Amino acid sequence: MTSDAFPRPGRPRSLQTCTALDQAQVDAVLALLDEAARADGRQAVSEQGRLQLRGGEREGVSHLLLSVGEELVGYAQLEGADPVEPPAAELVVHPSYRGQGHGRALGTALLAASGKRLRVWAHGGHSTARHLAQVLGLTLFRELRQMRRPLANLDLPDPVLPEGVTVRTFEPGLDDAAWLALNAAAFAHHPEQGSLTQRDLDDRKAEPWFDPAGFFLAERDGRLVGFHWTKVHADEGLGEVYVLGVAPGAQGGGLGKALTTIGLRHLADQGLPTAMLYVDADNKAAVSVYERLGFVTHETDLMYRTET
Repeated sequence: MTSDAFPRPGRPRSLQTCTALDQAQVDAVLALLDEAARADGRQAVSEQGRLQLRGGEREGVSHLLLSVGEELVGYAQLEGADPVEPPAAELVVHPSYRGQGHGRALGTALLAASGKRLRVWAHGGHSTARHLAQVLGLTLFRELRQMRRPLANLDLPDPVLPEGVTVRTFEPGLDDAAWLALNAAAFAHHPEQGSLTQRDLDDRKAEPWFDPAGFFLAERDGRLVGFHWTKVHADEGLGEVYVLGVAPGAQGGGLGKALTTIGLRHLADQGLPTAMLYVDADNKAAVSVYERLGFVTHETDLMYRTET
């Protein structure tokens, strides 16, 4: 989420809401996101949000395009597929058009579209985003930490798998259904990760970064009990603990730590200098595990929401 202050006179402003974007609109939004990322040092819209730009209509997803004259100056995405939680949104204003009330216009439109039941991400937790949250009457709800550690000279104990557990890599197509079921069970408490569908998985498999050699599955008696999906951000020299999950019945036996170590060693073998991951700040147990593995907090994403 990026913010701005008060509008000033200029060309007329218009707002268009779409359930699907054509290719020209997708290109315009991606160009806007790239400009904002260059100015801010990070993306204002998550990977999931960027994937949902393409491929036509998606259940519960709408796109808000804010233009001044013919130029796209702001974008917001609203996702309301969760049956319990309020709709979640991300928004961004072009760096050259900030300070003109466009962020407030997008935020006000999101509140109206969501029936004033809204959650909004502020990636990086910038002060301007906090100000916009105050203006919109939103309160801090969630903190997502990005943690990092160096991979050079990686010195971790050998992974110790629970009895009867073996680890192999993901086979696209053959493992899809079993992995989706395990992911849903492992992240039943997590409205974003736990709700991934075959379409979401296919989107990621189609991305240039996807590599099944870095997607580790733990099995016991032919059933998946855990996984560690790694991701390489080649341009940034980062290896990511992308998703790490353990089946509810297999937790507490050290499988998560073993899978983490296996994935970190794989990333180190790629010659990457740094590893990163995301973890909720209130997940004290997970934060403690990662800190013992040498991770420290690099930055924090904030989620704001309306009072319910």
